[in-house]
Amino acid sequence: MGAKFDVTPEKQASVPRFFYNQITVKAAPVKGVSLAGKTALVTGSNTGVGLETSRQLLDLGLSKLILAVRSEEKGQTAKKNLSAGRDLSDDSIEVWNLDQSDYDSVVTFAERTKSLPRLDIAVLNIGIANATRVFNAKTGHDEMIQVNYLSTALLAILLLPVVKEKSAAQGGPSRITIVSSEVAAWTAFKEKQSFPLLASLDKKNTKVDPLDRMMVSKLLGQFFLSRLASIVPPSVAVINAVSPGSVHDSDFNREHDKTFSGAIAKVAMRRMANTAAVGARMVTDAAVNHGQETHGEFLSFQKLVPLAPIIYSAEGKKISEQLWKETSEELAFAKVEEILKGVSE
Repeated sequence: MGAKFDVTPEKQASVPRFFYNQITVKAAPVKGVSLAGKTALVTGSNTGVGLETSRQLLDLGLSKLILAVRSEEKGQTAKKNLSAGRDLSDDSIEVWNLDQSDYDSVVTFAERTKSLPRLDIAVLNIGIANATRVFNAKTGHDEMIQVNYLSTALLAILLLPVVKEKSAAQGGPSRITIVSSEVAAWTAFKEKQSFPLLASLDKKNTKVDPLDRMMVSKLLGQFFLSRLASIVPPSVAVINAVSPGSVHDSDFNREHDKTFSGAIAKVAMRRMANTAAVGARMVTDAAVNHGQETHGEFLSFQKLVPLAPIIYSAEGKKISEQLWKETSEELAFAKVEEILKGVSE
């Protein structure tokens, strides 16, 4: 790990370091890449970073784009927005339903991707940041853990046999890019020693800071990325994670923006944070640039950097084992262990 990065995990996790980079680093637009003939899907693509990533992929000549959204109406509006000024056929952009609060929707969406002749790029961008505690009506899980972690993990795994089957026609592996965040390293993760982990995160009679819970959901995603990439060879899919940095014109923090403290933070963010279009440059970069060196790794401000420090620790190894066990059991209905065995052979 040390030879791979020019910064230690602890230094990378520094909050002042993040804000220094946020203020001083201007993400470069992706150029010199042709996506002609290729197909990509972007989840959560009707607004913010997802919408702008979709736009940038089209700017690079992408031939087919799947907008994976919860609202068909908003998806069609996004399609119209993205199509403006382009000479595209009507089927160059398709709107597909995906609701990550519902496992059935995730399974149906993944099954539909089998109909695509190819799937070169999948950007798993969906995420929520609730301002109050919400529990999923079907699973009982904390909704941020459900949407940001569990359903994203399920979708990533379900896409693996699809991209493996299509790799020969594509002439190489697909890219699966998960939108993560530096905040994964900022949580104390007070539930980390309370096994089972998911049950601990679902406790209803405990005081929970919603902002910290969002950070925990991103940390779980980094644990998942590291473990998944150790099982799935990059010849099947290059799987990485990326942060778009702080973005001030996204809907991600829309609930927090309505609170008093959120409104104050919004003023500061307008001075410091990027637009969604600039944040999307980092996501597009992770999805189309680089190579197998990013498999199982995290990109921040267009550089390969360490994951959250806890992931590399002895304690982190135990947490990783426990989380993987619980996640596999949670998603057993989708036969995820069989899928992973099949794609790793």
